[in-house]
Amino acid sequence: MTAPTPALTLDRGTALVLIDLQQGILALPTATPAARILENGIALAEAFRAHRLPVVLVKVAWSPDGGDLPTANVDRPGPASAPPAAFSELPAELAALGDVVVTKRHWGAFTGTELDLQLRRRGIHRIVLGGISTSIGVESTARTAWEHSYELVFAEDATTDMDTGSHDHSFGKIFPRLGKVSATADIVMALKALDDEPVSRD
Repeated sequence: MTAPTPALTLDRGTALVLIDLQQGILALPTATPAARILENGIALAEAFRAHRLPVVLVKVAWSPDGGDLPTANVDRPGPASAPPAAFSELPAELAALGDVVVTKRHWGAFTGTELDLQLRRRGIHRIVLGGISTSIGVESTARTAWEHSYELVFAEDATTDMDTGSHDHSFGKIFPRLGKVSATADIVMALKALDDEPVSRD
């Protein structure tokens, strides 16, 4: 008999990090409708804000002249020129005053950004991670976070890829070795449990 999965527990050293939930990427064809991923991302962000925990919105963008685009010699190169500024705009219904916004120029959100600094100076040791796409921006960020000794929780229903196979491989083979796989409702419930913690009088 398989032992039941223990309930998810979080603490106040937890931050939400959402990858590339921006206008240009939300418009791409995804395995799960992007509108549903955005809806769950908003629910998570609102829950984190309600508990005064950091919300980090990561977006990908490049300089207008394209000078900072990746230049690796690969079989399937990325964009040859920088997309218009609107591509990187965050949906108004997702972003809120006080969120940390990080701009990346690689797949992962740690490379060449201040993400690690922003998290550590806020006392964060655990990341709840979601966004688009699962096997690229999310997985690249997760691998580096794990190597930096962050604990990870993956919000599966707030994450999607361009195809189902890539999503399923990350969640079935990779993410369980890097952290805990969960769902938006369970993460929100775990945050609500923080309300029952005793208030420090120090």
